[in-house]
Amino acid sequence: MSLQQILTPSIQKAIQALFDVTVDKIEFQTTRKEFEGDITMVIFPLLKVIKSNPAELGNKIGNYLVENVSEVARFNVVSGFLNIVISDSYYVNFFNGIKDQIPFGFVEPNPAEKAVMVEYSSPNTNKPLHLGHVRNNLLGYSVAEILKASGKKVYKTQIINDRGIHICKSMLAWEKFGHGETPETSGLKGDKLVGKYYVEFDKAYKSEINGLIETGKTEEEAKKQAPIIIEAQDMLKKWEAGDEKVIALWKKMNEWVYEGFATTYTNLGVNFDKYYYESNTYLLGKDVVQVGLDKGVFEKDPDGSVWIDLTDEGLDRKIVLRSDGTAVYMTQDIGTAIQRVKDMPDVGGMVYTVGNEQDYHFKVLFLILKKLGFDWASSLYHLSYGMVDLPSGKMKSREGTVVDADDLMQDMTDTARQISEDLGKLDSYSDEEKAKLYKTIGLGALKYYILKVDPKKRILFNPEESVDFAGNTGPFIQYTYARIRSIIRKADFDFDTKIEIDELHEKEKELLKQTELFPEIIQNAAQNHSPALIANYTYDLVKEYNSFYQSVHILGEVDLTKKIFRVQLSQKVAEVIKSALQLLGIEVPERM
Repeated sequence: MSLQQILTPSIQKAIQALFDVTVDKIEFQTTRKEFEGDITMVIFPLLKVIKSNPAELGNKIGNYLVENVSEVARFNVVSGFLNIVISDSYYVNFFNGIKDQIPFGFVEPNPAEKAVMVEYSSPNTNKPLHLGHVRNNLLGYSVAEILKASGKKVYKTQIINDRGIHICKSMLAWEKFGHGETPETSGLKGDKLVGKYYVEFDKAYKSEINGLIETGKTEEEAKKQAPIIIEAQDMLKKWEAGDEKVIALWKKMNEWVYEGFATTYTNLGVNFDKYYYESNTYLLGKDVVQVGLDKGVFEKDPDGSVWIDLTDEGLDRKIVLRSDGTAVYMTQDIGTAIQRVKDMPDVGGMVYTVGNEQDYHFKVLFLILKKLGFDWASSLYHLSYGMVDLPSGKMKSREGTVVDADDLMQDMTDTARQISEDLGKLDSYSDEEKAKLYKTIGLGALKYYILKVDPKKRILFNPEESVDFAGNTGPFIQYTYARIRSIIRKADFDFDTKIEIDELHEKEKELLKQTELFPEIIQNAAQNHSPALIANYTYDLVKEYNSFYQSVHILGEVDLTKKIFRVQLSQKVAEVIKSALQLLGIEVPERM
């Protein structure tokens, strides 16, 4: 039970006894650093129902708590704030209660609750994953892990965009310019090979456009009349008609891409429970249109197209079926959402990890599903995130100027190697140990740098800054974990015993206060779909531990009881760091 849960009923009881007033809610906040206290009650809201001045009111409640609540040691009142000092015994009892809980702060899923499906990645099969996909994957994976830790059953999924004109562009360019090249003959990962021909198509297309413009065509006319785009459009029609040759090429090149994606996902440390493919889902939802028409949710225009009017909700009219009877993306997304619940009836909510350029799309999608009468539609969430920028500028897939995810991970590993070698701390490591550590540090730096930022904010990614071994970075946190593990290894005495401490050092108490917050942070991060809350909590915990480490003796402590307690406390902090980083998909090294 948290401090707020302990203090709230006691304060309500105090107010009832002292002033004969019933209050439903007590407001708390963190005690400011310049004042003594472990938690602060805000007095101002009570002045609406109790005629008193803040100081008098705070002193009366504080005295009542000291006399009647064992956890309260003393208090002080500053303006309209009651700063409450909690007894050392409370924190010692808290620690003894969690000492053997692994993992502390995690909640077992409730079988009676509906599951949550988290969708992320969802790439196109015409190019490899890039830096933008990295943020998407890290966010989606981390939110899924956080939701699991908070007590939810979670399914991780993605929908692979494996059809459309962009796929045909890569296929056509490979046919024209590839000379039978394969991942095996080229030495390229399959996704990179296919991406290479997507770029080749664009080069050829631009060349043809320029040639047509030179003959007197307008740019718009040239774009439509370029032979290569007409061929790509024709190929798409053949795919939709089930042409055997086109389908065979499509399957072959997609398999190359899937193998390449699988390698990237493994290296990035993300996984999925279920896959959906747009080639199987793009016709879904068309049957729902008739249901919507029958219910009066949709309306048909004179040309036969079907729309939904959302102007009363502050949106606009949105098409759900074209006049020729073909579906739009919205129709497909409606059908896919419904299909997922059919496939997994225990799903009661979904999280869509998609960039903020699609904010409007998801507002419309969720509203349509609600109007169609699906009860789970109220539990849909768009995990909207900002773009990732680089010092060199914006990425462009068609021009081949994207930051490839595989190259980025390798660059991060190389950066970690360079910085670690400059620091000269790994002389005793074997080459294999060094290689593993460089990857752990490099990927940890990448993931932490991206996840510590609120998802909605845009990121300017600086690789060298992210691998700094000081400050709010992954390597700094990993180094602190390794430092604690070194202390544990050097503890050549039995510290696995329950001990009683009468009085805590100030730094011990501060470290316990920070540790106690972890379960609440997990729940808040799950509720807000924000790995940044976990990341920045972990940084605060690490800062608190390093302050503790600098201020007290641990292995050098003469008093055996204190020494055992400090080693135990260090061990528990290391476990929390490891658990927190696990929620971010970050590994921890045993030594650094």
